[in-house]
Amino acid sequence: MKVLVVVTDYPNLQGGLALAYVRTRNVYYKERGMEVEVLNFSANEDYSIDGIHVFCLKNFDKIINENKYDLLICHAPNIRNHYFFIEKYDCYFKKIILFFHGHEVLKVNKVYSVPYPFVKRNKLLENVRDLYDECKFFVWRRYIEKNYKKLAFVFVSRWMKEEFLYWVHPSIKCLEGRNFVTYNCVGSMFEKGEYDVSSQKQYDFVTIRANLDGSKYCVDIVNELAKRNPDLSFLLIGKGEFFKYYEKADNLTWLDCRLNHEEMIAILNSAKCALMPTRTDAQGVMMCEMVAFGMPLITSDIPVYHEVFDNVDGVGFISNEELDSFCLKDIYENIKKSAGKSDRYFMKNTGEHEVIILSNLCINVNK
Repeated sequence: MKVLVVVTDYPNLQGGLALAYVRTRNVYYKERGMEVEVLNFSANEDYSIDGIHVFCLKNFDKIINENKYDLLICHAPNIRNHYFFIEKYDCYFKKIILFFHGHEVLKVNKVYSVPYPFVKRNKLLENVRDLYDECKFFVWRRYIEKNYKKLAFVFVSRWMKEEFLYWVHPSIKCLEGRNFVTYNCVGSMFEKGEYDVSSQKQYDFVTIRANLDGSKYCVDIVNELAKRNPDLSFLLIGKGEFFKYYEKADNLTWLDCRLNHEEMIAILNSAKCALMPTRTDAQGVMMCEMVAFGMPLITSDIPVYHEVFDNVDGVGFISNEELDSFCLKDIYENIKKSAGKSDRYFMKNTGEHEVIILSNLCINVNK
């Protein structure tokens, strides 16, 4: 089986890590005997990584007639790149799989939480964003209705699928027998490593975020919980300007940095529990990595997290709105007893599920 994976960006030889979750999948596909090539819309020249050839668009145009692919896989497809590529090259592929991960099929200003007051907002740009979102819904709906027999749809959670149905609103017949849910896998270091329960802990709770200023990541809630629990210690890691505008709790240590996986594992082992409240998410891969590692986790009581974590030991849920309704220390004491490594989001499960889906689609290409 030969597949072309199409992405807006991809890890490169200069250390770029964009869409690493696609790279992880591709390496696993290759290990399972699939012939994988990548088209990276952001690349200016071809390159190879992990033994997989990565095309730039200008060079792909020159070789498309020489290649025969069974499947075209489009991750987080957008109109500007993927849609026009599909329209132009549709005839070269037996089946097209659309992988939906998040904002590409959401009305961003409605689904994502309201920005913090200090974040500058431009009403004109927000209106433009709304118009763009309505346009992408229309374009994808029309394309899907016309070509659904050649398509398959993969979602990273049931929540993501429900949002897709609500916003894009294709006919139900278009998805019947051709839609699948498969979760993103965790990084290999979290599969191999294990949380050290017995080591000395410097902090009670740790929160790791790439961007403190995105209100969806609930840094305001973490800071407030620290203030309400002065007898506990909190560690917050991430870059942003949040604390230029809000007073930091005295018992919260903030490290203004980003972490690689090796650094993240060391940080996790320095705390008793991960505290990761969130307002909006499609899956929560970092939290999946924390539970795969075996660390107790407290996160938000929102539908997608119940979908992802209800059957995972060592996870507790809190309300984002009613901070007086729970005792953080009691939740931790309850979940730490059952916390341990979980393989639910290991590649052997998520990746293998995808390989089975792709293999069946290739076999039943004309259905």
